[in-house]
Amino acid sequence: MAYESVDQLQKVLVKKVFHYAKDSKKAAGRALGTLVEVITFYILKSWGFEHSVAIERPLAEFGNPEISHNVEYSLHPIFRQQQLVFPHKLPINTNRIFGNIDEKRFSLPHFTKYDTVLLTSGGILRNSCVIANGKDVQLVATLDSIKDDRVKIEIVEQYRRPYAIFECKRVGVEEGMKKGPQSIEKAKQGAYVAKSLSSLHKLRTAAGELRGLVYKSDNSIYSKPYVELMAEIISSNDAELLRNFILTVGVVSNHGNWFTSENHNKELKVLAQSYDWLLFLTDEGLSEFITELLLKPKPLLEPARNAFCSSYAKGKTKNQFTKVQMNYLADQVLQKYFRDNAQRIGKWFNVITPTKGTMKTLQGELAQLRDKDWLKVHSL
Repeated sequence: MAYESVDQLQKVLVKKVFHYAKDSKKAAGRALGTLVEVITFYILKSWGFEHSVAIERPLAEFGNPEISHNVEYSLHPIFRQQQLVFPHKLPINTNRIFGNIDEKRFSLPHFTKYDTVLLTSGGILRNSCVIANGKDVQLVATLDSIKDDRVKIEIVEQYRRPYAIFECKRVGVEEGMKKGPQSIEKAKQGAYVAKSLSSLHKLRTAAGELRGLVYKSDNSIYSKPYVELMAEIISSNDAELLRNFILTVGVVSNHGNWFTSENHNKELKVLAQSYDWLLFLTDEGLSEFITELLLKPKPLLEPARNAFCSSYAKGKTKNQFTKVQMNYLADQVLQKYFRDNAQRIGKWFNVITPTKGTMKTLQGELAQLRDKDWLKVHSL
């Protein structure tokens, strides 16, 4: 590991990147939070979930649609899709995309078209670009490739209710303090969202046993030990179990607040019993990525480093290194980096819950959910 801790690494970023900022430590801390989100997003891409991903979409609580919550990433059932190929010319906007879509496949008259740009004239890519909104679905465009002056785009019809969510939580430590003052508040916030979205409820018995409970459409209750019931739902084709189930995944980092997977503090315990999966991004993992991206950049990642530095330079006008907007060349090299280093990147994370869980197991469960016959589940 190049640095003893992420706090030390943050100080290096202050000196090398954010020295111009009025509060350089806070600026570096925000950038670290963005990097955690970017790592999570490109892991999902490398696992093959790019077309299912939505970013910062409001999701209604189960049984309580008056309250919704934005989450970093949600993975949605795909009902229909179409691949478009047409001459490459910038910008790639909604009008050009709609000029190539099969209107009958997606029943376009039932959608409200958005005025969005998938790839700008300046080469900025909009991830999970929503191009139209329907009653229970949205049309999302993803840029698959640009080759030989031809652009390849995937159009997917995503069902509004997801089958999984990912939330990223990071808390920095103020100078001179041992612990971030908002760490428990952020933990409670994440725990509330994780427990409120899915039809799978978690209950503790007087003996401390964790049980899962699902209300069926006839108001009957189906209950088993929590781990057993969750496994049954993921492997099931029963619409009653799948229809409103959401697998909840938390990604936490830093570090003096969350401690480690072997040494839980109160905040980490709150999150561990709230999310179905809780992943801890280690100091070593985050340090390794930042070192290879920014401080001792690998040649492959040079376009990504340029995008990051231009986004955080003094007087910058537009950010091109976020989970929503990413420089196209940076996106291409980041995809390759995460694909080529998948095994090493998997070791950046400690799985806190479930016990004995692995990144490979999580990937498999997500794939099982993605591949369900969701049109049949939702009777559409």
